[in-house]
Amino acid sequence: MPKPVIVVHGGAGAWQPERRKPGLAGVKVAAKAGHDVLNARGGTALDAVEVAVKSMEDNPVFNAGIGSTLTIDKQIQMEASIMDGKSLCAGATGLLKDIKNPISLARITMEKTDHVFIVGEGAEKLAQVFKLERREPLTELRLRYWKQLTQKLKTGEYEGLPRLKKLLAAYPNLFEMDTVGAVALDREGNTAAATSTGGFALKLPGRIGDTPLIGSGTYADNQAGACSATGIGEVAIRLVLAKHTCDQMHNGQTAQQAVENSITLVNQRLRLGNSMGLIAVDTQGRIGAAHNTPNICWAYMNPKTTKPKASMEAKLITNTAFEDANL
Repeated sequence: MPKPVIVVHGGAGAWQPERRKPGLAGVKVAAKAGHDVLNARGGTALDAVEVAVKSMEDNPVFNAGIGSTLTIDKQIQMEASIMDGKSLCAGATGLLKDIKNPISLARITMEKTDHVFIVGEGAEKLAQVFKLERREPLTELRLRYWKQLTQKLKTGEYEGLPRLKKLLAAYPNLFEMDTVGAVALDREGNTAAATSTGGFALKLPGRIGDTPLIGSGTYADNQAGACSATGIGEVAIRLVLAKHTCDQMHNGQTAQQAVENSITLVNQRLRLGNSMGLIAVDTQGRIGAAHNTPNICWAYMNPKTTKPKASMEAKLITNTAFEDANL
C-alpha cells in the first residue's frame, strides 16, 4: 500500500487574491510538517494530523487559531476536534477565546479525560491544568473583514442564514469559511483526522459548527479512512458529512469517489452551492478532494512526492453538474 500519506486543507470558500499565495505556502508547510512526522521513527497518523493543524493554527492567513474570524458581537470563539481511526477515540473542544492551539486541547480531551466534547469554561479550566499556551488570536485582516461584513449587515445586504443560498450566489466573498484540517495514513495502516476553525464570520455567540462534531466535520476509522470537512458547518451537520464520506470508503469507494459523492449529496439534498469542501484518505493510501465552492486551498504528500503538491482547486462538483447528470 502507498503509505504514509497526508492531506491537508486550509479551507473552502472564495479565497481573495491577497490571501491565495500565502494560503498555498501555508498548506505546503503544514503538509510537509505532517509528512515529516509520518516518516520519523514511530511517527503516527494521530501525531501527524495534530502537527499539521497546529502549523495552520499558527499561520494568520487561515481561519483557525491566530487569524480566527469574529462573531457578530466581535468575539473570537474557536473550536477543534481530532480522531484516532485505530481506537475510534476522539476529542473536541469549542468556544475558546485565546488558546494558542485548540487542536492540542482537543487531543488532551481525548487522551486525558473520559469525555469527547468539552467547551467554554470547562475547556478553559482544562487548558489551565495542562498549561496550554495562550495568545491573542485577533489580526488586523480579520478585523477589517468584520468591519466590511457588519457594514453590509447595516445596509441590509447581509441577511443571515435564512437566505443563505441567495447570499452565497450574490456575494461569494461574504463568507469566510476557511476551516483547516488534515487526514493521514501512517506506515502501520492507522488513520487519523483533525480539524480546527474560528467559525463562521458574524456567527451568533455560542454557535457551534461542524468542526468539533465528530462525524460532521471530522471522522477517522481504520476500516474506512479519514475525512475532514470545510465550509458552512450547518450543511455538514445536517448530513453528518465526514462520517457519510467514510461510510462510502468502507463500502468500497475510493477516497476521491467518496468526497465527490458527498459533495453531490450536498447539491442534491440541500441544493446549496458555494458551501462545502472535503478531503479524505482511504485505507489504500488513495487521496480525495472535492468542493462546490469557488476554491479549496489544499496540499498533500505521499511516497511518490518529494515535496508538497498544493492547489486552490480540486474536483469541482456544482449543482448544474448534478442536474445535468440526472436529466
